Amino acid sequence: MNKRLLTGTGIALAAVLFGAFNMISSAALRSARFDLTDHKLYTLSDGTKNVLSTLAEPITLRFYLSKKLATGLPGIKGYATRVEEMLEEYAQVAGNQLVLQVMDPEPFSEEEDRAVAYGLQGVPLNNGSTQFYFGLAGTSSTDELEVVPFFQPEREEFLEYDLTKMIHTLANPKKKILGLISSLPIDGAGAMPMMQQGGGSPPWLIVTHIEQMFEIKKIEPTASTIPDDVSVLMIVHPKTLGDPTLYAIDQFVLHGGHAMIFVDPLAESDRSGGNPMNPMGGGAPRNSDLPKLFEAWGLEMVSGKVLGDLPLAKKVQIQKQARMQVIDYPVWIDFRQEHFSPDDIVTAQVPTITVASAGILQQKGTVGTELTPLIQSDEAAMKIDASRFSFMPDLGSILSSYKPEGEKMIVAVRVTGKVKSAFPDGKPKEPAKPADPNAPPTTESESESSQPHLAESKEPINVIVVADTDILQDKFWAQVQNFFGQRIGIPNSGNGTFVTNALDNLTGSNDLISVRSRAGYSRPFTLLRAMQQDAEQQFRQKEQALQERLKATEGKLQEMQSQQPDGNTMIMSAEQQEAMSAFRQDLVEVRKELRGVQHELGKNIESVESWVKFINIGLMPLLIGMVGVWMSSSRGRKKSA
Repeated sequence: MNKRLLTGTGIALAAVLFGAFNMISSAALRSARFDLTDHKLYTLSDGTKNVLSTLAEPITLRFYLSKKLATGLPGIKGYATRVEEMLEEYAQVAGNQLVLQVMDPEPFSEEEDRAVAYGLQGVPLNNGSTQFYFGLAGTSSTDELEVVPFFQPEREEFLEYDLTKMIHTLANPKKKILGLISSLPIDGAGAMPMMQQGGGSPPWLIVTHIEQMFEIKKIEPTASTIPDDVSVLMIVHPKTLGDPTLYAIDQFVLHGGHAMIFVDPLAESDRSGGNPMNPMGGGAPRNSDLPKLFEAWGLEMVSGKVLGDLPLAKKVQIQKQARMQVIDYPVWIDFRQEHFSPDDIVTAQVPTITVASAGILQQKGTVGTELTPLIQSDEAAMKIDASRFSFMPDLGSILSSYKPEGEKMIVAVRVTGKVKSAFPDGKPKEPAKPADPNAPPTTESESESSQPHLAESKEPINVIVVADTDILQDKFWAQVQNFFGQRIGIPNSGNGTFVTNALDNLTGSNDLISVRSRAGYSRPFTLLRAMQQDAEQQFRQKEQALQERLKATEGKLQEMQSQQPDGNTMIMSAEQQEAMSAFRQDLVEVRKELRGVQHELGKNIESVESWVKFINIGLMPLLIGMVGVWMSSSRGRKKSA
């Protein structure tokens, strides 16, 4: 009796202690986190923590999730759980500066009306009778609004970047200023004289895209300073930049400014000094480079060479001997996703990028920078002399002499790391200019930069270099149509997405840029998949043999039926009727056997899946339990002995 009472008291006391421990730990260890996932899926990067720790004003995030409907969507439910847990981690790190509200918008409720008003996108389910919501609306103290209409599972790897970018944009809502230095008329200015007489040329379509995100400030190629309000610098085809302008760019980057630079060994869109009636004609050089700055940053563009990649070449029509022929043009290249960096947000989900007469970038020296290829060729690429395409290229000769070099060649690269100035002796002297009596007086702030000279960058630089300027030209990535006086571009390549992604990424802080992609949340059974493939391979061969036998039997039946006189299938001899009956019976047997094979295939796959799940989930607890029972029984036997 005493033993039973003692046992019952012990069990009750254990239950009380267990509940008390849970209550105390949930309160005292609320901020404790242990991320045991393989790729640290729930551990925020240092860049995200820095963005959250510097929030000056509170931000409210409203996470809308139709939880009841999510339970019927297994593929979405796991991802939704990860998003909610990630948002809770953000709120934990940011403290009072980030308010998280989780909403479950019921059909025809006020919460659903608010979700629609914020711009969230509902997915119709149950024949359109209900809407499934899985999005995020963020607001700042100044009523700025940023929205993720629907969390796409395809962007799972960039979940942290998307969330951090939203918070960073809400904390810094002012429209960013893009400084543009260009010797090409991408903004419509500086067109050829014939076009200027006809009212000028319109801006390139890429400028229209950029203007939706930035305020563009034109900077002359002769400028000696970069305005302090410029967030990101875009340099296109820098042909004749003097040392004062190069020094301004150098110091802008060293002081923490970000830049995207487009150089080219042969700019097909450069018409300066050429004959307007002959676009491929001669004239002034059409190459551009920044060797002085590039050397300080640890890279170079191969001089006088353009990239050729025959397997990726676009097909063009040419006239040869009074006939039109379609051939591969090796320097007009369509890059696909396998040629982009999958880990960089700039190129990770760009479908295609088209370049024309692009250059080749490579590392130079050991200055300590890291070069991350964003776009690179396959191993069938070749360096071709740019001079062979300057005037009336002989494509037959170029194609016949094409030889793959067996190495990947870089077209676009991200440069990061600490660097030294390309002007160690300080600001170069500006050449003397003749005095202009009509020019307004120059103020001290206009003639001198407000930033002191830096011999070395304090923080790692972040610059994207692209060895092609034609990537910006309309004809290589969009079809432009005139719709009632309005120019509308229909993209056929991802050039515009690549450029705007890069500029948008560069306008963020170094903390935001440092947030990279992560591994996916889904962790499939790779061993199970391999075993499934082996099982399928074994049964597919038998299934194929039965399919061929079925096809042959059906063919014999059709042949016998077609041999009847006057197409009358009712007039048949006894032998023919017996043969046809045998064929039909054989047909039924083959189809039955085929169904059996298909059923056996599914049964084997399910069996393999069940065994693998049992081994991964149930076997280890079972073994531990068996060991516990064995130890308990052996201890009891020892006491009895």
